[in-house]
Amino acid sequence: MSDAALDVVEFLLTTSVYSDDRTLDENDLPPSFRRVFWTGGADDDHDDETGSHKHAGISRPLSATNSTAREATDVDRPWNAVSELMFTERDEFAGTITLAQEGMAEQWYAERADDERLRENPTLAKHFANHEEFGDQFDVTHEEAREQNRPIQADRVWIDGLLDEYFDEEEDEEMLDLVEVRAPEEVDMSLDDLVLTEDQENELNKISKAIEHRDYLANIGLREIGKLLFVGPPGTGKTSTAQALAQDMDLPFVEVKLSMITSQYLGETAKNVDKTFEVAKRLSPCILFIDEFDFVAKTRRSDEHAALKRAVNTLLKSIDNISLIEDDVLLIGATNHPDQLDDAAWRRFDEIINFPKPDHGMRADILGLITRTMDIQEFDPQLIADVTQGLTGSDLRMVLREAVLEALTEDRTTLTQEDLMNAVEEFEERDTLKNMDMMGGDHDALVAGGDLGKASDGGEPSDDDGHSHDHDHNHDHSH
Repeated sequence: MSDAALDVVEFLLTTSVYSDDRTLDENDLPPSFRRVFWTGGADDDHDDETGSHKHAGISRPLSATNSTAREATDVDRPWNAVSELMFTERDEFAGTITLAQEGMAEQWYAERADDERLRENPTLAKHFANHEEFGDQFDVTHEEAREQNRPIQADRVWIDGLLDEYFDEEEDEEMLDLVEVRAPEEVDMSLDDLVLTEDQENELNKISKAIEHRDYLANIGLREIGKLLFVGPPGTGKTSTAQALAQDMDLPFVEVKLSMITSQYLGETAKNVDKTFEVAKRLSPCILFIDEFDFVAKTRRSDEHAALKRAVNTLLKSIDNISLIEDDVLLIGATNHPDQLDDAAWRRFDEIINFPKPDHGMRADILGLITRTMDIQEFDPQLIADVTQGLTGSDLRMVLREAVLEALTEDRTTLTQEDLMNAVEEFEERDTLKNMDMMGGDHDALVAGGDLGKASDGGEPSDDDGHSHDHDHNHDHSH
């Protein structure tokens, strides 16, 4: 039998077991399965009897159809994959696929599945661990499988359902302009993709432990923790590090876009700032990221519009009133201009993490990561590091991008060391033009970081894919 049949049988067994076992919850379903059955809440149909909105969630029983099986398993024709099995049947009228003999299906699945497969499905891990016949066949516990399974709070469907349920009025649209929410599954980097300094690694490890043991910290009364400020030049990985932390810890990433504070909704801005923090609290546990934090100090010192000053004061009060220990929200601020922060801004943070330009060793490591999937003849990252002093990680990406594109103009996908050296020279020429102020506009756009072929998300242009991660992203949750 094919892998397709095994995938579909696993889906059928899972829907059947989950429907019957009420001790299981959404975090026992693999993400690809629960996404199919998740009900968003506010935008769904009204309940027939009460007329009230349904709440977001997964309702039992789960119905396995050709459509749900296809979406959950990526098998193009699910029924065709299992139609020849003696224990499956299809109801043409209802469109459902069911297990006519679940015991036979369990036997068939147990003969073909391994520990690795079962470890990704807490529902079946529990079922088989407690099964009289197959209890000793797999070396996987329910707890182990749940721990490895991405929690529902990390899924886009959960985030959208919650936002729709609590923020579905038109008047909240301005608030949503101020905030961008990413699910961990949408972040394309992990901490394994970063080249970090020892200090950065130590501080991130501390905060990871704080998140893990926040109940203990609350019990001993240590509450002044969980507000970090990332400080460093553009392109040094501040945004990418915050996002990678969100991915590794399966936390939603909520970004406050301070540039939008100066939008046309000035009269509503203070109220909307409050609402953005409400979003973070609703989505907790999560990471709340505030970029361009120097904007706060500049606004407080200037003769800006009174409404704008009120918005900034609201922002500072909201920061004071949000807590990792009490609200499960990790606050990370970032700035390219620490010299512009005033004391009122500094004292909001309990930890400052420096993001310097990479030294020689870090540049060599970054080059090694970026080029990991490239074919480069006689590649010597140490030599390239020698001639790129002062460049950030996003600058190095720009160099590699130039080398790749230049080679493609000659129909080559194999690069040479000479290609890289020429690209360094080309980058330095462009950088000189930028520093001469001849190009105008947003100079940072010249060094916008990113994967090869990927545009920056805005905000701090070159930082979003800073000095620290490889374009060949993996999703190992090893931190």
